[in-house]
Amino acid sequence: MSQEFVELIGADEAIAEVRLNRPEKKNALTLEMLDALVAAGKELASKPGLRAVILSGEGGDFSAGLDTGALMAMAGKMDAIKQEMLSPPECEIANRFQLPAVVWSQLAVPVIAALEGVCFGGGAQIALGADFRVARPDMRFSIMEGKWGLIPDMGISQSLPKLLPADRAKELIMTARVITGAEAHALGLVTRLSDAPRQEARAFAEALAGRSPDAIRSGKQLVDAIYAGQPAEHLRLEAVLQAELMGAPNQVETIMANMQKRPPVYR
Repeated sequence: MSQEFVELIGADEAIAEVRLNRPEKKNALTLEMLDALVAAGKELASKPGLRAVILSGEGGDFSAGLDTGALMAMAGKMDAIKQEMLSPPECEIANRFQLPAVVWSQLAVPVIAALEGVCFGGGAQIALGADFRVARPDMRFSIMEGKWGLIPDMGISQSLPKLLPADRAKELIMTARVITGAEAHALGLVTRLSDAPRQEARAFAEALAGRSPDAIRSGKQLVDAIYAGQPAEHLRLEAVLQAELMGAPNQVETIMANMQKRPPVYR
């Protein structure tokens, strides 16, 4: 577990905080950080006194998404990565790359993401996996995988249908455009706006912690059940579609065009 880049604060208190702590890289995600997020979520699931969780990033950013170094490393072992995507861990319906976003919905208590700076790609999907999002109006948000010739595949099939109509979801996924926190709030992706999202998230968590824990847990369970589709099938579809795209000629051309700052030439 990467304790250095993912901090778990107050695990034995009523309100715990999970912080991405790689500020010099805008909290860009490594594979070890993804695993550490899952470990933090599973550890919190065992805490009977827990009432709420706050997700945030240090240094003024939530997360710039998957680190480019991690992407390059994955390219060197594509077959193994695809196999891992298509083979979730035992007793899980989500794979290694989906769990960092899905694990928050598996907690019985509310999870609040405090968003500022950039919230791109994998970072955006982790934030969408929370129950609530509090964002600065000038925060920048993007479901950015399309920029690299891919689709979002970190549990977005579980989060986005609860928040957006299909046409708006397609538009954000297909264009990979960057929107502000204010626009994200207008679309319904963000719950609240605040110039101090971490403080606002703490105040929100404290208010929820003051309610009956039984009612809060049941309320989360009820709403999640109402909005549930077929999670196992949808998570599997994410993995299958992404595995087909990864390393295909047009996806490789997309990466090269981005890196060489030229228009892509697709087959």
